[in-house]
Amino acid sequence: MALRRSAEDDFKGGSAFWLQGVETVLRTASSDWLVPPAMSANLPAHGGRPSFSLVDNETIEAEILSSRLALAIKERASWEFNDLRLRIVLLEGREEVDVNDILRPEVLARIAVGTWRAAGLNHGTWRTLQGVLDDEFAHFSAEAYHEANVLLIAQGVLPEIDLRPLIRRAPEKTGATVRSGDAASNETGFSHGGMSAPRHLHGMDQDTRLMPHTAEVALEGGGAHVEAVLGRLSRLIGRHAAESSSAKTIPVSANLDAAITRVQQDIAGRLASVEQAGQPGAAQGTSALLDELREHQRGLKSSASTADERATIEVVALLFQSILTEDRIPAAVRVWFARLQMPVLRVAVGEPDFFASLDHPAKRLIDSMGACVMGFDSNNSQLAGGAVEKEIKRVVQVVEAYPDTGSRVFQTVLTEFERFLENYFKNENEASRKGVSLAEQVEQRETLAIQFTIELRKMLNEVPVQEGVSEFLFHVWADVLAMTAVKSGLHSEDIKVMKRTAADLIWSASAKVSHEERADVIRRLPPLLKVLREGMASSGVGRAEQDEHIQHLNQSLAAAFTARTVLITKDRLDQLLARLETLEELLPDADDLEIDESLVLDLSAHESGDLEVVASGGSTPTPAMTAWARELQAGSWFMLDYRNRNDPVQLAWRGMHRQLTLFVSSQGRAILFQQQRLAAFLQAGLLVPVQDESLMARATRSALAKLEENPGRLLD
Repeated sequence: MALRRSAEDDFKGGSAFWLQGVETVLRTASSDWLVPPAMSANLPAHGGRPSFSLVDNETIEAEILSSRLALAIKERASWEFNDLRLRIVLLEGREEVDVNDILRPEVLARIAVGTWRAAGLNHGTWRTLQGVLDDEFAHFSAEAYHEANVLLIAQGVLPEIDLRPLIRRAPEKTGATVRSGDAASNETGFSHGGMSAPRHLHGMDQDTRLMPHTAEVALEGGGAHVEAVLGRLSRLIGRHAAESSSAKTIPVSANLDAAITRVQQDIAGRLASVEQAGQPGAAQGTSALLDELREHQRGLKSSASTADERATIEVVALLFQSILTEDRIPAAVRVWFARLQMPVLRVAVGEPDFFASLDHPAKRLIDSMGACVMGFDSNNSQLAGGAVEKEIKRVVQVVEAYPDTGSRVFQTVLTEFERFLENYFKNENEASRKGVSLAEQVEQRETLAIQFTIELRKMLNEVPVQEGVSEFLFHVWADVLAMTAVKSGLHSEDIKVMKRTAADLIWSASAKVSHEERADVIRRLPPLLKVLREGMASSGVGRAEQDEHIQHLNQSLAAAFTARTVLITKDRLDQLLARLETLEELLPDADDLEIDESLVLDLSAHESGDLEVVASGGSTPTPAMTAWARELQAGSWFMLDYRNRNDPVQLAWRGMHRQLTLFVSSQGRAILFQQQRLAAFLQAGLLVPVQDESLMARATRSALAKLEENPGRLLD
């Protein structure tokens, strides 16, 4: 609360200067649409030879904040920006907009962060307000791109954008060329304007060539291409439903609302009676179910009051037609997806941005449930009557029970479903329970080790201790403390012994000038070394490595006998011991720590018969692949090629900050990844998603294809 109050005060004091700075930069750039030289110097270089120099922390922090802001803008406004970019490229007669063009989300983000600092506001205030700043910038950027597109369309600039010539096919086996076509597309495909172009592969790009088509499509399925499809769908609906309101929500006509309620009650009641008669819901064949929904669709259209409502009914019906004909969804679960059609229709009619948004909670709920059940036959057979099916049933019934709450009920049950999955994989799923428990212990141990290291460094910052001893405490004993805390608890007697051992070691390694002190060190040394060995052994340090550490400590202790450093007084030692005994109360907040490769270089020590830790393999991941690795959904299925085995695995657990990810097979094989290694396996095609794209993305693409083939069906 104090941070927020301080951030609010700082923002109030500097916001006017900040906005004035942003406006000044944008107006200065309006002559050629490029940011001024003073700011372009801070923008990323494209092409040419790389240059290397030391970068201060302030610059790195600005890079991180602007990158996150740019990502937020792209997530909200990607397809509008792509349309605008194509129109600008056509107007200016060049292949691509300049890298420093102010239209680019990255450049807008750099301007925002750069002028923030120039206005006297600090990065800490930005981080405190980041959620609001990212949302607001993304919202207004999307509106700005949209208004620019409207202006250009009014002037006759590319009124219709045909994306098919701009879409890139998968590379041929040689990986040497990229051809235009109508497969998946991304920003790279757009930038070449649909022309065949050589794909120059060197450095990190060489690793990208290893990525198979399925992984490439999956990566693009979550990005610009799906947004482009959504944009085309929205524009198609808009052309045939001119009355569409731009408001956040619009009222559903009374006749249609009543008709939706009748259909929902009819479907739910009949399926319930089938189940009560002792027949599973799956007994209702997909063909019969679709026929029934089509019959209801005609009645719904006759109840619609506007062209917008009729078009929405048609599109939602096409979406669910694709979902219900997906063979990989078990028949027992498919009926529950069918019962979501009417609640989704009510939301789609009332919320005009439903079709244009990737992140609508109704879509995310369907994708999350679909990702769990679209596994393999060996697992599908276990779904009938199981915990996952029961939860899906409960979720659908909750959605049906609150018809007037719009997307809020979908957001609520989505959160509940995500919590269910967390608990399911941790406590109920026999295949994953042990693996999740071990993964949580790994994360807890690594987090505590980092916390202990941070606090020990603070403690010893002003204490005259031999360097070898301090390095041992930071790199070895901090992990021993963490392992002991995981096994015995933060307040156990065992960890108290390890803390006292650290204090004894610090005292023994300090300068010793009197004969009595030296004799005391020699007397206490054997039991001290015994506890040090026991602690290292408990944390998995081998005998040979123990001997090496002990040898270095002996050298440091011997050096203490001739040291000329300041003595550690008894009072100072007592203070140090008191701080060690209450160490757990001083630890930094675990939520602020990230277990990344800069802090933990090797997790292989956690390898066991029940947990495999992936420490090598894959290919250098691109930033886009790393970002995709962070967005993988719990419950999703993949094919994993690791250690000469190719197994179907399910994502069962994500750690804090998504730095650790656990996959499990139906036989209980547990495989733990760090984020970069996970991205590397995705990059190399060693971890391939079962679904090339999400359930709703596939349904949207199918619906768009049918509408483009016969646009008249929207109002038929």
